[in-house]
Amino acid sequence: MAPSAGHLRPGRYLAFFALIVVVLYALVFFTGSGKATPKLGIDLQGGTRVTLTARTPDGGQPTRDSLNQARQIIETRVNGIGVGGTEVVLDGNNIVITVPGEQGDEAKNLGRTAKLGIREVITSVPNTPAAPPSAPASGAPSAPATAPSKPAGGGGAEGAPAQQPPSSTPSAPASGAGGQDAGKNPIEQARAVRQAPALMPKDPKNQQEAAAAQAAQQKALAALTCAPNAADPLEGNDLPNQPLVTCGDKDATKYVLGPEIIPGTEIANANSGYDQQRGQWIVDLSFKSAGGKTWGDFTSANIGKQAAFVLDTDVVSAPTVQNAILGGNTQITGKFTQTDAKNLADILKYGSLPLSFDSSDATTVSATLGYASLQAGLIAGAIGLAVVFVYCLFYYRLLGILTIWSLVLSGLLVYAVLVLLGRWIGYTLDLAGVAGLIIAIGITADSFVIYFERLKDEIREGRTFRSAVPRGWARARRTILASDAVSFLAAAILYIIAVGDVQGFAFTLGMSTVLDLVVVYLVTHPLVAMVSTSKSKFLSNPRNLGLGAVQKLGSQRKSARPAPGRRANVKEA
Repeated sequence: MAPSAGHLRPGRYLAFFALIVVVLYALVFFTGSGKATPKLGIDLQGGTRVTLTARTPDGGQPTRDSLNQARQIIETRVNGIGVGGTEVVLDGNNIVITVPGEQGDEAKNLGRTAKLGIREVITSVPNTPAAPPSAPASGAPSAPATAPSKPAGGGGAEGAPAQQPPSSTPSAPASGAGGQDAGKNPIEQARAVRQAPALMPKDPKNQQEAAAAQAAQQKALAALTCAPNAADPLEGNDLPNQPLVTCGDKDATKYVLGPEIIPGTEIANANSGYDQQRGQWIVDLSFKSAGGKTWGDFTSANIGKQAAFVLDTDVVSAPTVQNAILGGNTQITGKFTQTDAKNLADILKYGSLPLSFDSSDATTVSATLGYASLQAGLIAGAIGLAVVFVYCLFYYRLLGILTIWSLVLSGLLVYAVLVLLGRWIGYTLDLAGVAGLIIAIGITADSFVIYFERLKDEIREGRTFRSAVPRGWARARRTILASDAVSFLAAAILYIIAVGDVQGFAFTLGMSTVLDLVVVYLVTHPLVAMVSTSKSKFLSNPRNLGLGAVQKLGSQRKSARPAPGRRANVKEA
């Protein structure tokens, strides 16, 4: 037997719901530094969408595992630099980064490979056009520049930045070399430089042969054609165990670098900062134990020589080692702005990508378009609510007012949860999420319809409104739970298997379904129970509750039933 409405104590349920609302809005208005509004996605507030196209050194098809690994690393970089509301998804061989608001410039740097390595500088020449063929040949290098005597930094910091004069620079390239290599493309020239005898692991024993090899190497490097702001001609073939030839566009110097001494995977942490003594931005690195030991051994044995920090085949900094750097901590110096230093530190901190990427597309969505989309979504939601309100008032009357009130409270609950989720987990509301909320209006209204129709069934059987409430609720509750469970399960499965905007739709649909149960249990049913026990003639009138017709039918059925203990009159045939 169902409990009577009087045993429900609806005041306790309503007080508990009020407590939930008060706590949520206290968190909304008195915690966090952001506005008391949900975070909006790119389609609602505008932003930038960057498409990165993967490429491999051999031009082949990238594997799915490498693409997934790259996506995860980019997503980690996004979280590390604090770009809120960003979405990183795979689209074939592309990675699509969506950044709401005005943080699109940061997203464009997220696809950098960030393959860092430390190499010894074998030789370097200024990145200037080769001399004409009539220029006199100069086979011997000029006198090496004197390294600065003052260490560029305290403690174990490394030496001067990359823009200092290189350790050995020829006065002019040989005319023969220039004329001989003039018809070659940069890739062929770079391969010739990399295969020069002076780059072999063992130097020739004969000093004369060594000098000739070094001269040939410098001629080949000087003849290397580098376009303005060119990258390494052998980019994509940066083998750690092979020498590297790079145009060094950061400091207008061409480099020949030895094999990699320390890979970027040995970096434990990286942070940017401003060096007051040098008056420039720097990046502080801390190595892992193996990398720190290797760096200490190298700097101890190569004081006065240059070591290049190479990021994606580009020499970021080529300082001169002033003293042994022990302890696993060092610095990268160069022509950094504050943004450059921060981006470099963040990228190095979160690891290098297994693939190289080209930024094939960068689309900016204006805030005006986003506002128009948001306005259209709100209008659609308002129309949906208005239709539900009109239906409830026409069909259920006073019970329809309870439905409207329950929907309003449900909306307050959803709004507060969206604001808090935006602060706590970075959830952003997009158009797909708005669509999920609009559909959830129908799910919530459906729960009320189920309950009220169960009440009509009980009254149709001849029961009073007061006795029909607990019985109707006991039956409607099972149906509501089953219906909401199916909706939530569908939303959960859709969220797991889908990506992008579909996930936003599934999330708001599932969240609203859960909140629907909260409202039905803590608001709608207690309010109906309070009305059923009210002594007001207006509230107890079945016509005012939209129950006049079923009440009349129930009375007729009740009067047609035989009295207890009596048989109904049966006419004999």
